Amino acid sequence: MSDTLRAAHEHCQSLQDALGRLRDRELGLITAWGEHLAAVLPVGGRLLAAGNGGSAAQAQHLTAELVGRFQRERPAYSAIALHAETSTVTAIGNDYGFDELYARQVAAHGRPGDVLVLMSTSGRSPNLLAAADTARAAELRVWAMTGPRPNPLAARADEALCVDADSTATVQEAHLVALHLLCAAFDSAAAVPATAPAAAVPAAAEPAARAARSGSGDRHGNGYVNGVRTAAVRPWRDIA
Repeated sequence: MSDTLRAAHEHCQSLQDALGRLRDRELGLITAWGEHLAAVLPVGGRLLAAGNGGSAAQAQHLTAELVGRFQRERPAYSAIALHAETSTVTAIGNDYGFDELYARQVAAHGRPGDVLVLMSTSGRSPNLLAAADTARAAELRVWAMTGPRPNPLAARADEALCVDADSTATVQEAHLVALHLLCAAFDSAAAVPATAPAAAVPAAAEPAARAARSGSGDRHGNGYVNGVRTAAVRPWRDIA
């Protein structure tokens, strides 16, 4: 076996081991996070997410699943990836320094009861630590997704999911699995019953409710799910 092939086997084994520990230790926490978001976002709460490098991409993945959808059609929910606003990021970095990159945005966008998800393989990024401190002071709930304990970010968060793995790549890969599990738990907890008593439907919403019951949409291909207007969604195989 070549050294390259051996390294590939070791990488896969490392991920398998990390996911086994995630399954055994963290599924309850991930499910609880999804259920908490399902109680906060549908009533006007907001999720903020941040990370650096690959963890920034993971944070943006999470917000995309909430603003868009994960597996099934549902309303859009407010979720912001703080690194993705390039003019804001470069202005803050230029005027206040990189360590303030996320803290200032948390101060601008965060409200009591909102959730801040901070992702870091090391758990030691100064800009994430500053964001956690700002969020706690503003009465946001702070969740950290990091590599192994102990680390400063896990200590400063309200709750932390810490992946027990030596490799940065393995930690990030396990974080992606955790994000998908979180979104699945959110979708399950946020699901609205398909039918409701007729008296509970306001008169103004009755056309949407009729469309939801019949599965019909308008001439542009828009439909309604649980009384919420949705855009037509093409099957994945039809998207080039």
